[in-house]
Amino acid sequence: MGLLDSISHRDLVPNHRPWPRATVSEEGWQVAVRELVAGRATLLGFWGEPAAVHMALLAEANEIAVVSFTCADGSFPSVARAHPPALRLERTIHDLFGLEAKGAGDNRPWLDHGAWGGRFPLGKNKRDSAGKAEPYRFLSAEGEALHQVAVGPVHAGIIEPGHFRFTANGEHVVRLEQRLGYVHKGIEAMLLGASLDQAAPLACRTSGDSTVAYGYAFARAVEAAWQFEAPPRAQYLRAVTAEIERLANHFGDIGAICNDASFALMHAQTGILRERCLRAADSAFGHRLMMDLIVPGGVARDIAPGGADQIRQLVAEIQKVFPRLVELYDNTASLQDRTVTTGIVKGEYARQFGAGGYVGRAAGRAFDARRAVGYAPYDQLSFEVPVLDAGDVNARVWIRIREVEQSLRLIDQLLARLPQGETRIPITPQGEPFEGVALVEAFRGDVLIWLRLDADGRIARCHLRDASWFQWPLLETAIEQNIVADFPLCNKSFNCSYSGVDL
Repeated sequence: MGLLDSISHRDLVPNHRPWPRATVSEEGWQVAVRELVAGRATLLGFWGEPAAVHMALLAEANEIAVVSFTCADGSFPSVARAHPPALRLERTIHDLFGLEAKGAGDNRPWLDHGAWGGRFPLGKNKRDSAGKAEPYRFLSAEGEALHQVAVGPVHAGIIEPGHFRFTANGEHVVRLEQRLGYVHKGIEAMLLGASLDQAAPLACRTSGDSTVAYGYAFARAVEAAWQFEAPPRAQYLRAVTAEIERLANHFGDIGAICNDASFALMHAQTGILRERCLRAADSAFGHRLMMDLIVPGGVARDIAPGGADQIRQLVAEIQKVFPRLVELYDNTASLQDRTVTTGIVKGEYARQFGAGGYVGRAAGRAFDARRAVGYAPYDQLSFEVPVLDAGDVNARVWIRIREVEQSLRLIDQLLARLPQGETRIPITPQGEPFEGVALVEAFRGDVLIWLRLDADGRIARCHLRDASWFQWPLLETAIEQNIVADFPLCNKSFNCSYSGVDL
């Protein structure tokens, strides 16, 4: 029995691709929630509109479906009350649309810091600001000799803003609570009514370190809605850029984790490799971050003459240098002392929250959208998805190391098989509304984009979900019973995106 078959009173929505969407009754909504609670489904996304809410669900057999609930009275049954991974997304829906989650145990604002000059900016009933915002209520922790340490939102380094409130007993952390939303961009509001040419660059800037992945997901969502397929050469070039982006970010992360453990040599050496990746990207595709390269219908420009050779030289250099750095990491006892058994994510939490990327795979959740869901050209390539179960900082480093090795293998295959032909096809509106959804593997985990295109091909609604939505809460659990001084190390081993969740 399929996922939608288990949800009663369904009404399939036409023109929703490639996976089905059904409008359900309150009973059907509760059935979907029970599937999540029972672990038979994983929450992929949760977003709102002025009069409806939607959940994207992943069933055990990697079956995907979207269920929708019409909020006739401006409310919907709370999902987070029974399934904690939905909490921050549920609070975001209220902040943006004013929809009330009935039975919610936590109705504090998430994105809205009281600085917008109004409330519910995307809802049917926008409101003026009610004056100065009340102080944010952090959760309490009771016990003898507990004290609080407040960190951020302004930090010492060049880093995005986020506030971390520690409750500690001496040096040992009893509770960590995060507050984000300081870099809210209003990106989903800016997308409303945008043409594809205007929308694609906005999607790419949801989280700048994953600009290729967001461009990839946005393009695939548009193509799914209108049933277009990018040319084979464009599909291969997209994957090349995605793997270069993965390499650059993994090198940056490995070095930064070691640097937070006071091992600056690794930071310097992996920094060189990251710079090599960025220079190769610039030579091959005209931009160090390959921003705005992937567009609906293909890619905006072909690989430059000699670009493939530049990338092959990059791969050869990494294959020569990186194994020695891995050996250095593995044989440095003082470094291992800081990373092994530090910041453990429990496997049951990774599964419950649907944690993607190295956070999930280091804790035993073997999910990679390139393999589990599958999309071109990865369905034609040979690669492995590394998985460990220790769940600590060290495991997250090793997942990155193994993924670097797999990315090098993938780039070799992609360049060897790169087909000739056109790199972009024209995409034209279809004369009626269509909806599309895509799931693409970014370096830190799966990116989900859902959109509705109107009859003229403009964005009627677009939701962009970063993997960090389901990783940030796990960082709160990972630091418990560790010392405050280990937080920078744990935080860097997660490297969640601030921008990606500050929509």
